[in-house]
Amino acid sequence: MKTTPEHNERVAKMTFSSVYPHYVTKVEKKGRTKEELHQVIEWLTGFDENKIKELINEKVTFETFFQRAKLNPNAHLITGVICGYRIEEIENTLTQQVRYLDKLVDELAKGRKMEKILRAG
Repeated sequence: MKTTPEHNERVAKMTFSSVYPHYVTKVEKKGRTKEELHQVIEWLTGFDENKIKELINEKVTFETFFQRAKLNPNAHLITGVICGYRIEEIENTLTQQVRYLDKLVDELAKGRKMEKILRAG
């Protein structure tokens, strides 16, 4: 499934603060912790807990969120399907980065081992 320019624009303009509570709910409902969620976000973006709170309070868009992120060099190892899109085939860089985050949250909620989620060796 290909993303449309309208879809990519919608993703770019969404605020991280509007999606973050859904991430927390999703992982906690499945017995994982907010700390584990933060570990996953930090692995992908380089943002520690204080920076995450700052970005939430600032109500940054995903576009700004990922512009400020220092993406993990192993992020390209995140593959598979999320929300009907094959991550490695998404052409829009920002949309792909948002889907990387969605995929990591999904794997955390599904009980995957942390070293697998963080693509360790």
